[in-house]
Amino acid sequence: MSETQLTEFEEPQDVALEDEAPSKRRFAWGELSLFWRTFFMLALLLLGSILAWLQTLRAFEFEPHAVQTARQIASQVNLSRAALINADAIARLSLLKTMSQEEGLRIIPRESADKFVAADDEITAQDMTRELRHRLGSQTVVAKQVNGSSGLWISFEMDGDPYWFLTDMERFNPAGGKTWMIWLMVAAGLSLTGAALIARLVNRPLRALSFAASRVRDGDFKASRLDESVRTSEIREVNIGFNRMAQRLAKLDQDRALMLAGISHDLRTPLARLRLEAELSVADLDARAHMSADIAQLDAIIDKFLDYARPDKVQLSAVPLRDVVESCAYPFQDKPDARVKLNIDDGLQVLADHVELGRIMSNLMENARKYGKSADTGIAMIEVSAVARDKWVFIKVRDHGAGVAADQIGNLTKPFYRGEAARTEANGAGLGLAIVEKTIQRMGGAFALNNSTTGGLSANIKLKRSVQA
Repeated sequence: MSETQLTEFEEPQDVALEDEAPSKRRFAWGELSLFWRTFFMLALLLLGSILAWLQTLRAFEFEPHAVQTARQIASQVNLSRAALINADAIARLSLLKTMSQEEGLRIIPRESADKFVAADDEITAQDMTRELRHRLGSQTVVAKQVNGSSGLWISFEMDGDPYWFLTDMERFNPAGGKTWMIWLMVAAGLSLTGAALIARLVNRPLRALSFAASRVRDGDFKASRLDESVRTSEIREVNIGFNRMAQRLAKLDQDRALMLAGISHDLRTPLARLRLEAELSVADLDARAHMSADIAQLDAIIDKFLDYARPDKVQLSAVPLRDVVESCAYPFQDKPDARVKLNIDDGLQVLADHVELGRIMSNLMENARKYGKSADTGIAMIEVSAVARDKWVFIKVRDHGAGVAADQIGNLTKPFYRGEAARTEANGAGLGLAIVEKTIQRMGGAFALNNSTTGGLSANIKLKRSVQA
């Protein structure tokens, strides 16, 4: 199919049948399922609680611990400095050796070329640094690494000369260290897991209810039964009420089918007698022809009622689309007021019911023949096109008539609706397009109507594509 035809085939924006491209879709909170919304809300609540707990622990435990540790280190520095100042040279060397071996403390001169990394990347380390500067002087430097050697380094002055005081890093364990980070990650992981379990527990009965409702919508009442023995009383009451409703709907559906079958039988028998009596007793050929046409129209209206009310589910199979359309278009070859043009690839197949698809195409082409005649020639030019895109096949049946007013297009598929006089020249039950839409939906597709940009009405069908192995 050419690019021009492909562009012409696009359905209207307000009733688009194609799935929107994922890249063009924007994230919206309302698009999330109930499970994910519940999960995210619980996760935010639990993570917020963990952060609040961590902040409380820091205020009442970590910060006081950092200040206390800073005071102990400041005392060590002051005591060590006082001991060294009051000791002679020999005693000073012995004292430095004892401090290094017994307490793990070292005091070395600080050089201007020393390279150090400040220990202020953690909040509690900042608290400790602030306390040490308050006790040892504003020029005090607290580092976690000096000249490539790790530890807790504090600068101080002794007899006017700068020194480094090295103590064991284990004396100060910041709250943001690896241990606390590990525990924080474990708590966050447990919180998210718990949120997922709670969300799944809450969502499970709703998901079962949604599935059962979809089965009821499709007419499968047997598969829609919910468990009435669940322990939660509220869910048990909802399930019991839903099952009773489904049973009542199933009974109503059976009664409707039985009633329609009885109506069909009871009406067609007198109609057949009327037709026979009209043909035998009416001498006027013209009157007899009109009576026969009226009886045939009544019979056709009964068929429409039965088609629309049919509750049966269709069985889908691979159907060659062109063969079905050609067989439906064949009767129009002998009609002087219609011309049918096909633009469908030979190998194109759809997942559909062969008989139902034929009835759909015949209905749409007959509708185009009746109401889509050109004002100039009085002939209905009907075009049937199809194109495959990914997993779907898009079919278009269009005419070149007067079209339909924009405010009436949405009503054409409503049962018993009659449009303006331009498209209701023939009498009928007003069920044709309603039957088409309902049948397409039973086959897992979609149906939409729109006025063509070049005139006439277009019927757009979306069906699943059958890919040959």
